[in-house]
Amino acid sequence: MSSVVKVDGPQLANTPSNPVPDGARAGFFKTQDGIQLRYALFASTSNKPKGTICLVQGRTEYIEKYFETIADFQSRGFNVATFDWRGQGGSARLIANPKLGYVEDFRDYLTDLTSFHVDILLPDCPPPYYLVGHSMGGLVSLMATTRDQLMFDRVFLTAPMVAVETGFSLSTTATMLSVGKFLGAGQLPLKPWEFKRPSEATFPGNDITSDHGRYMRMVKTLDHRPDLEIGAPTVSWGAASFKAMIKANSSEFPSSVRIPVLVLAAASDTVVSTPAIEQLGMSMRIGRHAVLPNSRHEIFMETDGIRAQALAAFDAFITEHTKGS
Repeated sequence: MSSVVKVDGPQLANTPSNPVPDGARAGFFKTQDGIQLRYALFASTSNKPKGTICLVQGRTEYIEKYFETIADFQSRGFNVATFDWRGQGGSARLIANPKLGYVEDFRDYLTDLTSFHVDILLPDCPPPYYLVGHSMGGLVSLMATTRDQLMFDRVFLTAPMVAVETGFSLSTTATMLSVGKFLGAGQLPLKPWEFKRPSEATFPGNDITSDHGRYMRMVKTLDHRPDLEIGAPTVSWGAASFKAMIKANSSEFPSSVRIPVLVLAAASDTVVSTPAIEQLGMSMRIGRHAVLPNSRHEIFMETDGIRAQALAAFDAFITEHTKGS
């Protein structure tokens, strides 16, 4: 049984190496099932408005980690709307240990997204709406593309969590985790994914980025706001996530995607499975994919050259939609 732990305020962390982008407004909203989530809106800094990007993060992440990318989107003419998933960042934590990543059911993340869409995005942000999702947020985004009610015009994903290598099949891993949860271990950490707090010492050989400056910017943000941090996932999070990944790898899933999707995979990704992403990209009728050479998992936190490739792909993908409108 989870116990929601609310946080005190929606304030955005502002540090010299990671300043809050212009036009920011932060607050809280409640999901359809009553969970308090932190959100932020950022106005376009261009005189040629193009709509709104809904930006959804990966596991362990938080709004502040995307300030640089938010500013990139603002300068392109987009408003940006984003929030912290339940159980992480500045949103309500769901179990007694606030540093563990927990969710009861992966569809709870879809509840977060649909609640944000109805309560914040539609009333407060100009259309058209584009969904940009990373890693875990990418998997939630893929789930959203299969819904009857289409919420977004296009979906752009970086390294979506389609599959994670464990040495076992997705179904075997899901079964083991589900048994562990059934036996009462749902709120315990997953030992194979023990999480070291980011620091200067953890940069060499890290899985997420080869860019030292951006890695240390993340470290300094968490030093300033340690309450934003979470560490290892729980058994319950693992059971929920592997069940969702099994669905994304099913033979019928690609044909159920109803919104144009562009997926970028990272060639040097050791967090999620790039081959699984490629397979999905080749199978989608209205989706496609590309693999960025030399990139580690967090494409938007990578070197200038890799980020430039990702943003150029985004620009081309969205231009296709605006020309066709």
